[in-house]
Amino acid sequence: MAELAPTRPARRNWRIAGVDRYVPVAVVLLVILMIWYLGAIGMNAQWVRDQAARADETMSALEFTKRTLTLDRPVLPAPHQVALGLWDGIAGQKITSKRSLVYHGWVTLSATLAGFAIGSLAGILLAIGIVHNRAMDQSVMPWAVASQTVPILAIAPMVIVVFASAGITGLMPKAVIAAWLSFFPVLVGMVKGLRTPDAMQLDLMRSWSASASQVFWRLRLPSSMPYLFTSLKVAVAAALVGTIVGELPAGATSGLGARLLSGSYYGQTVQIWSALFAAAALAAILVMIIGMIERTTLHRMGLAR
Repeated sequence: MAELAPTRPARRNWRIAGVDRYVPVAVVLLVILMIWYLGAIGMNAQWVRDQAARADETMSALEFTKRTLTLDRPVLPAPHQVALGLWDGIAGQKITSKRSLVYHGWVTLSATLAGFAIGSLAGILLAIGIVHNRAMDQSVMPWAVASQTVPILAIAPMVIVVFASAGITGLMPKAVIAAWLSFFPVLVGMVKGLRTPDAMQLDLMRSWSASASQVFWRLRLPSSMPYLFTSLKVAVAAALVGTIVGELPAGATSGLGARLLSGSYYGQTVQIWSALFAAAALAAILVMIIGMIERTTLHRMGLAR
């Protein structure tokens, strides 16, 4: 028992430092990397075998594995190939270069933020109307739900064509598609949040002769903040997806969607995966920013958990 005593403070220090929270994440990442490498070896093996058969060449297992993980145009790129592609696209190019992921990421980000702002504002305003107006609740909400049943891949080309016929190209069509996907999570979350106050709280406000605007600003809106920020995190990721989808049918030459499209045209799978990971990183950064704003706002409002 005396020998175990020194390890307890160390464990306690680990818990204080939060190390024990990252160990499961690291284990999961290692497992994913192992599966990814095995998948890359298995999916690229046939091409290496065919090349070796044409050259009437024999190779060791080590050489065979090495070749499957270093192909120029692999069926499934290995993790290190994607990492090198990301590094080259971010740090190996000038920001203004058409091969720079920073340049393409900014193009996609600008349309994403525009669509996110439009969609979030529309969702908030519609939610306020639905909560305060019975007619809107019975008419707008079903249409909002029905709008999300139409595949975005069917809507995006129509939006692009309609805007192009009106002479509008560039950011605005992509922003509209992003807004289409982002307004619904905000609408649902905001409606739920505004309806959070129970009958007792509403009766208490009425007993104080509070007007409808006072009930909204002092009770409903503060109660809806946690729901709003949660829905904004979903909405900003959806807006990014909408922007990338909007870049595909437009024949765009810039944006992460354009990188995906050009990579598929020329069989550059490393380019495709690098653009995918850049989009995922961009979405993660946007969600983290909203999370930081959420913590600051809720703390100042006294709603932090």
